[in-house]
Amino acid sequence: MLLAVDVGNSNVKFALLDGRTLIARWKIDSDVNRTSDAYAQWLLPLLREYEAVDAMIISTVVPNILGHLQKLGRDYFRVDPIIARNGAVNWGIAVNVDNPESVGSDRLVNAIGAHEEYDGDLIIVSLGTATTIDHIGDDGSYNGGLIAAGMALSRDALAAAAAQLPYIELKRPLHKNVIGKNTEEQILTGLYWGYFALIEGLVNRMKAEIDKPLTVIATGGLSALFERDDTVFDTLDFNLTLKGLAILYNRQP
Repeated sequence: MLLAVDVGNSNVKFALLDGRTLIARWKIDSDVNRTSDAYAQWLLPLLREYEAVDAMIISTVVPNILGHLQKLGRDYFRVDPIIARNGAVNWGIAVNVDNPESVGSDRLVNAIGAHEEYDGDLIIVSLGTATTIDHIGDDGSYNGGLIAAGMALSRDALAAAAAQLPYIELKRPLHKNVIGKNTEEQILTGLYWGYFALIEGLVNRMKAEIDKPLTVIATGGLSALFERDDTVFDTLDFNLTLKGLAILYNRQP
């Protein structure tokens, strides 16, 4: 069994895969101080009912967590994890940007996963700590994109910088009205519909720039918030990164 690990700024996601079939997945908050032993104490009971892990691949945008996960693989599974980063793996795709080494491994893994699953040119909208929107060519090439602050970052900044504004839970508003009747509702409305408008506007501008038929895929931890407001996205794929990691693993010599 392959253990795929996707380390984001907010969560570390683990998936157990048989070939490219996702068997189970779990997540835990990203903590640079969590040791390999602490990961094992949490993870091993979850793996108990499945076949043994005999391979491991890691994608991370938090370098300080990587060493703990590598030690987890070596000490508890007796495997040397493959690290999804430039220069260390065979991506199997062209990276058509000025500095390919600067592209986050999660964005390239998403590109691999999306190209295997969907036809033609693609736009991937990843909604996490940051919001990224990327263009993937019909040949699977990564052709660049954009980065914006994520909704949670904006929520946190607003609560930290404005003394009289509360910290709120991110969720879908109960209605589509943008005129709120209390402070919490107004903050939620501003964040949710503001980000929806941002995504819609940027995707439409990218579509006009590419000027080809496109499939728009949403992924990332916050994408589920927009599941009912799917006028922008053609599909939501919550496991895109993990599936991409399985494909990348199978591309290695």
